[in-house]
Amino acid sequence: MKTDIQIAQEAKILPINEIAAKVGLSTTDIEPYGNDKAKIKWSAIKRARSNHHLGKLILVTSISPTPAGEGKSTMTIGLGDALNNQLHQKTMIALREPSMGPVFGLKGGATGGGKAQIIPMEDINLHFTGDMHALTAAIDTLAALVDNYIYQGNELQLDPEKIVLKRGLDVNDRSLRQITVGQGSKFNGIEHKSSFAITVANELMAILCLATDIDDLKKRIGNMLVGYTTTEHPVYVKELGFQGAIAALLANALKPNLVQTIEHTPALVHGGPFANIAHGANSVMATNLALHLSDYTLTEAGFGSDLGGQKFMDFVANHLDKKPDVSVVVATVRALKYQAEGSTVNLNDENLSALRSGFKNLERHMNNMRNYGIPVIVLINHFASDSPAELDLLQQLVAEQGITAKVVDYHEQGSRGGIAAAQAVVDLANTKTANLTPTYQDSDDVKTKIAKVAQNIYHATNVEYNDKAEQDIQKLKKMGKDKLPVIIAKTQYSFTDNQKLLGAPTNFTLHVKGASLRNGAGFIVITTGHVLDMPGLPKHPAALDIDVDNNGKISGLF
Repeated sequence: MKTDIQIAQEAKILPINEIAAKVGLSTTDIEPYGNDKAKIKWSAIKRARSNHHLGKLILVTSISPTPAGEGKSTMTIGLGDALNNQLHQKTMIALREPSMGPVFGLKGGATGGGKAQIIPMEDINLHFTGDMHALTAAIDTLAALVDNYIYQGNELQLDPEKIVLKRGLDVNDRSLRQITVGQGSKFNGIEHKSSFAITVANELMAILCLATDIDDLKKRIGNMLVGYTTTEHPVYVKELGFQGAIAALLANALKPNLVQTIEHTPALVHGGPFANIAHGANSVMATNLALHLSDYTLTEAGFGSDLGGQKFMDFVANHLDKKPDVSVVVATVRALKYQAEGSTVNLNDENLSALRSGFKNLERHMNNMRNYGIPVIVLINHFASDSPAELDLLQQLVAEQGITAKVVDYHEQGSRGGIAAAQAVVDLANTKTANLTPTYQDSDDVKTKIAKVAQNIYHATNVEYNDKAEQDIQKLKKMGKDKLPVIIAKTQYSFTDNQKLLGAPTNFTLHVKGASLRNGAGFIVITTGHVLDMPGLPKHPAALDIDVDNNGKISGLF
């Protein structure tokens, strides 16, 4: 069977101006990056915002991730192609940009798979239009400016050991998690501890994905917390005057990127915050633009519904021009059997008992999404190893919950692999009323917000705070920031903070280890369990399988 990259490289790519024309954009509305990708100009973005049309918003989320694979991006892309090419609905897809760290590490890219891919997949997974590089440069320029401010007199008495800003790199490099800068002579700066987070986990990435224009971008950058003075007074970027320079580095990156699927459905790929650390959705700019330009917009929330899905409903949706109309929950027979067995060894064998037991994970995810007041449908991503009995049982179990499940095979068949599923999504969006009911209220304090997410989404019995977390929350209260939305950093593999507890655990305690302010992004990050914002590389990183020939043709990218 051909690899994903072989399928992508053999696909016919239409000129990007033809893709733009499908959604009413002219050649003067785009800035081409070669023949197959482009950025949308500000004039076109402003014009689209001024129209009163808003299409339906379809949110794709999934069960808890497993080594068996779920294929959420593949499903999003395939469903978009089915809506566009089989049902002939004016459709756009809005997805996150992949991070090169995972591409060269373990997780891989984020452009789909098989016959449901976004192209050019090599460019999107690597340098693309330079957004990630611009973010990395902005992150590290800000860090350099702050260190220079301290070195050049430090008028506000910013404490070097109380800087909360991290440096950034779009590489999985565990060696940079904790570092010391300014070592050596006094001409090298003030020696102090520092650290790196991968670019996509940095607050500037979240800001890029939430900003609505350059003025909003500058305001958000200015509101970023730099650190604290020797007397514990908070210092923000705007007090140091760096927001204009950092916004200048990000001004072009703020414009959404237009590409296409293998079947030529228009796609906006823009921004990429991690879902287990940040809010896990593509940019507000891109999703809103797609809503104004199309009748159906498909977007994706990172990882399972307890992470990206919850954050989308409780946080991201408040920044969009409309709330979701449908929530699609992706599941596979193999992944649900893994939830019961905890091993990939026998997943090719029919096992109705394991499937029935593992279904508890899907049951919780789909009912959590339904409790938001958004119509839900389950799409079962078909694998060759799935037996007819297993597929029948899974559909029956979903139906018993009063929810429709459709089996699709977009990976092997492209848009033709799920026409009935696409029609079911359209019917759901047009016949059922969506009325988003959030998990918590804006007026709730930080602990109340955490408790409501922990109890209603994770199904935890208790929430436990260590001393550091208690101190962090007290500091937030003192600063008047304890009513901001919460973004809970948690393992993606379990509803709990312990990645080994699979299925749908109950009677457990969520352990909160810290709370940190992301004032520019407008949320509080709540740290639980053991979550890293700078991943490491595995023993066999994907980089070992990636190569390029003398004609510049890349291989090994999945």
